[in-house]
Amino acid sequence: MDIVGISINHTTASIALRESLHLNDDEITKFIQILKENVFSEGFVLSTCNRTDIFGIPKTETTTYTDVQNCLLKFKHIDGLSPEHFLNYFSCGAVKHIFEVAASINSLIIGDSQIHGQVKEAFFQSEEQGFSKTLFHKLYEAAVHVGKRTITETRIGEGAVSVSFATIKVLEKIFSSFESKNALVIGAGETGELAAIHLMEKGIGKLSITNRTLSKAEALAKKVNGNVIDFNSLKDSLQDFDIIISATSSDSYIIEYDEIKSMMKKRKGTLTCIMDIAVPRDVNPKISEIDGVFYNDIDSLNIIVNENLQNREKEIPFVNKIIMEEMSTFFKWYNTLDVVPTIKDFRDFFEEIRLDEIEKIKYKVHDYEYEKVDNMTKRIIGRILHYPTENLKRLSETGTDYDEAKRYSDIVRELFNLHDKNNEEK
Repeated sequence: MDIVGISINHTTASIALRESLHLNDDEITKFIQILKENVFSEGFVLSTCNRTDIFGIPKTETTTYTDVQNCLLKFKHIDGLSPEHFLNYFSCGAVKHIFEVAASINSLIIGDSQIHGQVKEAFFQSEEQGFSKTLFHKLYEAAVHVGKRTITETRIGEGAVSVSFATIKVLEKIFSSFESKNALVIGAGETGELAAIHLMEKGIGKLSITNRTLSKAEALAKKVNGNVIDFNSLKDSLQDFDIIISATSSDSYIIEYDEIKSMMKKRKGTLTCIMDIAVPRDVNPKISEIDGVFYNDIDSLNIIVNENLQNREKEIPFVNKIIMEEMSTFFKWYNTLDVVPTIKDFRDFFEEIRLDEIEKIKYKVHDYEYEKVDNMTKRIIGRILHYPTENLKRLSETGTDYDEAKRYSDIVRELFNLHDKNNEEK
């Protein structure tokens, strides 16, 4: 198999380099046309914020990984990259890598729930542009099947593996629904933004954002359909919230024990969940002693995250088993691409001889005698071709003896002049 591919991802390059190589949908459309013209006869391109993978069937025998790399770098005009930033794949290794990506065990976050859809979208874009043909269409089906089996047959995607998501999972155990709850996110950085997005996705009733820099709070509030709370008047409105998530970069506490004590009096003891996911902490941990306050800090949430990561890692052997099974199935199919046409041509060749011979006696014997001869010759041809046919099938379906199967296929074509037969038909 001549599949050639390159990958740049979290194991080989910094986030800055990965982001600089990211291809949006319009760029992928243009880049595929360049690949079709210069490098690959068919293939696909997957590009996310954490990876860019390019795989295909070379148009010429001289095409190498370097050609693919140069094609990408010429398109994106990126400096600072070297060969060490790329992983290169060929043949079985290429297929295995694609399956690992679809199964989410090659992701920055093992069990990433988004990658399965991203792989499907990459192949869909390829097919839309006529870049995914027989082989890559089958590879697409196999990769999607790997992803589905991984989701349904393993626990690779279970459990929160980011502090922001772990925060939401803890909150879900406390509240049966978020629809009637008010939430406040303090801090509009990456961690606070993720927490706000998760709350929005979970259907929070009302979401407010506060941040020292007002413009950042306004930008995040717009993104999550939330309100903005003035940071300077934050402590006057704490009693309005059932959920408070704090994720600032402050060097000291921004919320003290007495302030939460006062807040809870105003709430008349109604439960409040305070999730401090800042480092260093934003909230005085002594508040955990106050009745009606459910409190978690970064350490307790990291314990959850680490446990879930370990649980996901334990699932990797089960995912690898699925990948090997699907690779075996895929290569069985691939190995028949040469052999099946040979078997058909081989049997057609003998059938043509049989029909030609019995046609010669068709008008020399009675109909019932002709029928007997016809049936008898069919059985003879069937018995003669049985073992050659079965052995060619067996060689092709082992998934490992492709070269051997092709060698025998070529020998059969040569012995029975099947190449000339095909040329005559053309």
